[in-house]
Amino acid sequence: NFGLMYGMGAFRLARDSDLTLAQAEDFIKRYFERFPRVRAYLEETKIRAADQGYLETLLGRRRYFIGLGSQRNQQIKNRQLREAINAPVQGTAADIIKLAMLALNKALPASGLKARMLLQVHDELVFECPQRELLATAALVMDKMSAAYKLDVPLKTEASAGVNWGKMKPVEF
Repeated sequence: NFGLMYGMGAFRLARDSDLTLAQAEDFIKRYFERFPRVRAYLEETKIRAADQGYLETLLGRRRYFIGLGSQRNQQIKNRQLREAINAPVQGTAADIIKLAMLALNKALPASGLKARMLLQVHDELVFECPQRELLATAALVMDKMSAAYKLDVPLKTEASAGVNWGKMKPVEF
């Protein structure tokens, strides 16, 4: 999915998979036939970025693409187009997790829990908490993260716990 959305061609798909070039070409053709709105979104996003010179996240934060429409260097233009496709989706995800972090910054102390938010890694938040507060902390975090921003599709969350990332196991309620 992501490779095709960011412009991966048949040659790269064949190279990175067990497909022949002909199979990769057929896969890409069938993918966009099955998901025509994905192709439309990609094309509309590229055009809007070039015409406006920027794109916005759902929360209105802008990412600028100055000179995209007049860029003559094809490598630079292709990179900017990939970044343009990525910007609204990844930018919105970043906005939402920041809202969740702000909500948790208030909710954790108000809850009386001793958990501390340590860091963010992409769409994950890492906390430190006493073992006896694990379930309450996980429930609070999942609630605040899933309610951080209202979308048409519900935001789903998961919680895992462990002494390090290699030993993480899903939190079971």
